[in-house]
Amino acid sequence: MQTYLHVAMIIISVVMIVVLLLQVKGGGLGGIFGQADTTFRTRRGLEKTLFQFTIVLVVVFVALAIFTAWAAVHW
Repeated sequence: MQTYLHVAMIIISVVMIVVLLLQVKGGGLGGIFGQADTTFRTRRGLEKTLFQFTIVLVVVFVALAIFTAWAAVHW
């Protein structure tokens, strides 16, 4: 059982890394050269979906980590 939980955590962490790397980071190096990067813009389409999927992955990862720690003590 512990092996399956550890494998699930590894898979979720790899997927989370990929999703985080796919997200577009706005601004870039423009702030260094005086460009105002305080522009507010809303997420739409794929960017919004990736953002929401990232939140779901983080919640699942934390819940799985807590469950794995609990299972290690009680099983």
